[in-house]
Amino acid sequence: MKYVFTTVIKRQRMKHKGKTNPPGRIKIMKSFSGLMAQKDFHSITTAEIASNARVTEGLIYKYFKDKKDLLYQVLNEHFFEFQAKIENRIANEKTCIEQLEVVIFSSLESYAENRIFSKILLLEVRNSLEFFDSCAYEMVRKYSRTILEIIENGIKTGELKPDVDALTLRKVILGAIEHACLGEIIFGKELDIDDVSSGIANIVFNGAKA
Repeated sequence: MKYVFTTVIKRQRMKHKGKTNPPGRIKIMKSFSGLMAQKDFHSITTAEIASNARVTEGLIYKYFKDKKDLLYQVLNEHFFEFQAKIENRIANEKTCIEQLEVVIFSSLESYAENRIFSKILLLEVRNSLEFFDSCAYEMVRKYSRTILEIIENGIKTGELKPDVDALTLRKVILGAIEHACLGEIIFGKELDIDDVSSGIANIVFNGAKA
């Protein structure tokens, strides 16, 4: 299976410090994404990134503080695209449950289709406190807020029970999504997105009690 991350890099509307995204920055991000598909993050050097991008190593530090900052900015673009997809999809659904089912399906789909980023997110960046101050984490928080807003609206409209704790339900959904695909992501196994997302939604919204 081939995992290429050119979509977010080529996105025409992507901005950098208020200006059109410079070609050198695009090359660096694309080079780094390609290298991540081949080897471990820690074994990638800035010299390799520059050589692969056909730019000088010094240009990397013009746009990024260091290699981790480069990683976070690449992740940020990935999350930006994902959040836009989520918002477009839930806009077509009328009920709270349907919107949450879309979030569950889309999240599993993203994990399955972008396994390099998924592995880094699930196993790598959360061990670094710097990640929680990054632009990428702000996009993660936006995604999390989207789920919470859907739940709170469902409680308000009476679609969900009034005694449901919105924050706890959000944790249940997020935890279920991650644990449902963690093994498949780590060990490169196939993931039946339809089956797994339906299973999570059924248990969360219909319960397991006979």
